[in-house]
Amino acid sequence: MAEKYGSPERAALLVLMLHEGEMPNAELRKEHGVELGPAGRAKLNTAGLLETRKEGRRLIHKITQAGEDWCERALADIETPPRSNPLVKICFEVLRLYARQNKIRLTEIIGGKETLEEAIRRVYREISGKWVRLAQLRPKLNGAAKDEVDQTLLGMMKAGYAHLVPDSDRSGLTDADHAAAIRIGKEDKHFVAIEES
Repeated sequence: MAEKYGSPERAALLVLMLHEGEMPNAELRKEHGVELGPAGRAKLNTAGLLETRKEGRRLIHKITQAGEDWCERALADIETPPRSNPLVKICFEVLRLYARQNKIRLTEIIGGKETLEEAIRRVYREISGKWVRLAQLRPKLNGAAKDEVDQTLLGMMKAGYAHLVPDSDRSGLTDADHAAAIRIGKEDKHFVAIEES
C-alpha cells in the first residue's frame, strides 16, 4: 500500500499529518526537505488524500481525512530503509508495539494537537507581513472562540512576543475589523505583530 506513492508523496502526507494538516509548499520544502512536485501533488489530489489551493502565488497543501487514514495504515507497515541505524528500527518497533497494546491509532501518538498560541503563530507566518490584521488572522484559527484568542494574544503580549496596535485610519475600518478587534484599556487594537519565542 505504501509503495503506491514515491518517497516525496509519502513524506509530504506524514509531515502534514504531524503539523496540523496544512502547510505552504515552500515551507514543506524549506523546513522539511520534501520536494512535492506537480506529478506527485496531482497523484495525491486525485486520490483524495491531499487538497491543494492557491493563495496568491503560493500553493497551500491540506491533508484530508482520507490522507490521515492513509498515514495510519502506512505507519503500521512502513519499513525503515535497509541501511537505517538500529536505533531508528527499534524506535519504529516500539511505536507500533505501544499503539497495538494500548489500542490507539499511531497518528494519535505522534500527531499531537497544536496549542492556540502555536496556531496563531502558524497563521501569522502563513499570512506573512510585519503587521497582520486581526480580521485576517481570526477566521483561520479553526473556529477558536474570540475570548480564547484574546486571552492568548494578551498573554503573548505580556510575555513580549506579540504587539497589538490600532488602525490609525478609523474611517477605513470594516465591520470585520470592528468584530475582530481586541480592546485593551479604552482602545481597540486591529493589528498584531508577533516575534519568535
